[in-house]
Amino acid sequence: MIIGLTGKNGGGKGEAVKFLAERGFVPLSLSDVLRDEARSAGQPVTRDVLVELGNRLRKESGPGVLAERIFARLDPEKNYIIDSIRHPAEAQVFRRRRDFSLVHVQGPQRLRFERLRQRGRENDPRTFEEFLALEAKEAASPDSDHQQLDRTISSADATLENGGPLRDLHEKIKRLLLDFSKKELRPDWDDYFIGIAKMVALRSNCIKRKVAAVIVKDRRIISTGYNGTPRGVKNCSEGGCPRCNNLSASGKDLEECLCSHAEENSITQAAYHGVTIKESTLYTTYSPCLICTKMIINAGIREVVYNVDYDLAERAKALLEEGGVVIRQVAIAQPLAA
Repeated sequence: MIIGLTGKNGGGKGEAVKFLAERGFVPLSLSDVLRDEARSAGQPVTRDVLVELGNRLRKESGPGVLAERIFARLDPEKNYIIDSIRHPAEAQVFRRRRDFSLVHVQGPQRLRFERLRQRGRENDPRTFEEFLALEAKEAASPDSDHQQLDRTISSADATLENGGPLRDLHEKIKRLLLDFSKKELRPDWDDYFIGIAKMVALRSNCIKRKVAAVIVKDRRIISTGYNGTPRGVKNCSEGGCPRCNNLSASGKDLEECLCSHAEENSITQAAYHGVTIKESTLYTTYSPCLICTKMIINAGIREVVYNVDYDLAERAKALLEEGGVVIRQVAIAQPLAA
């Protein structure tokens, strides 16, 4: 789970970070990116310097640049609490992960000013008028690459009202996390098996294209296959296939190709181990060719689910339909991982 925080000064974002960090969330802040930049440039780490530096980086490298640097650090197996999201493009970077939620932490203006005054940092506003002027400056800018706090707040998935004691804020955070945890983040079965097929494809030794197929029955994998030279024959990547090693143009010199296709291998592997694949579903990273299609039909496979269209597959698709095999294309959903 990734929780991003946005909101105006004194709202309580720091308290939310502290509370979740104590419960195993890894704290990160876009402001830390700016602090590192300021230090490396020998500049003082003040609010004005950080705002100016952030605006310059967004102008030079795009409005999502700070988020991109944080996003690159994320481990899909950890929970994160990310502070200081101040531009809609920054939130959009994190939305590549389906487990991201943006939370607006807010409180009454007077109370937020009092919190800043009690905090007593050197660069915090000393009067309420200075506080209001700072809020107006940070809320929006005519330059779309600059900080756009109001627009970011309006894109939040939830709001935490922080106008009372800390224990109330903590209870609200707990309830919010329970709500977020109810989101359906698990991949559906199509995503699951296509995702596994993509991993299986990494075992392919073909130098032209890596393809894999997974045969499934009752939501259980019963056979896998990836494209490559036959058992006991020198691998394609080691010079075993003349067509691939000659880098023949797509669709040309197919008669010289010694590589077995992924679907073909998944079917023959099942036969090799005596596993029946009748009435099964074949998941494949590419739609099958005509030769594999004939094997699929004759093997009794009832459904083919594929991710990407194979260039020469139109006749094969028509034959699958004529043979009574259901064929579906799925675009695999965005993974939780980066």
